Amino acid sequence: MKKLLLSITALLFATGAFAQQEMGFGLKAGVNFPKYNFSNNGESVSSTGSTTNFHITAFLDAPIATDWFYVQPGISLQGKGGKLEENQFGSYKQNTMWIEVPVNFVAKFPTADAGSFFLGAGPYIAFGISGKNKWESNNGGSSETDIPDFEFGGDGALKSTDFGLNFIGGFEFTNGLMIHGGYGLGLTNLNARFEGTDMKQTNRVWTVGLGFRI
Repeated sequence: MKKLLLSITALLFATGAFAQQEMGFGLKAGVNFPKYNFSNNGESVSSTGSTTNFHITAFLDAPIATDWFYVQPGISLQGKGGKLEENQFGSYKQNTMWIEVPVNFVAKFPTADAGSFFLGAGPYIAFGISGKNKWESNNGGSSETDIPDFEFGGDGALKSTDFGLNFIGGFEFTNGLMIHGGYGLGLTNLNARFEGTDMKQTNRVWTVGLGFRI
């Protein structure tokens, strides 16, 4: 938590230094489709199936010397994970929850009086706060598995800090309503069992949703 507070404070100071015009504020939420990617020597070798989760993000919208290029630091609750196994009887899923601190640099392209298309990218740091392993049977029932409760940093569990890059895009209407989508590319090897090897387990997340800027 101390790392999180320091990160947020640094972002606020950096935003104040860059912003030359009035800042806006936004809130967005939507659906996540996360999975895990496994790579060896930087090349992807396999990935899990996707699960369904959610995100809620609050962000500042600060122009950088122009009226079309913005920096958007924020704080986000992000659901991630992956479908680790699937067979004729059901599927074994892992759902994780993270507090994420993104800093996106966004270009906006006005389209007459309707609004603006936007594209952006930037780094993030995320801190794992909870997780759950669940077996979901094909008959619609679900139950937790017999394995121990999920714990970040525990034996065989995931590391609790993640770094990566976000890529976002969408359309912002003149009334502030936003339609957005994005992709989260995790760069941190989350699996402690792979330490000392060339294998990595990383987060991958597609997102879609709605938001509003004021």
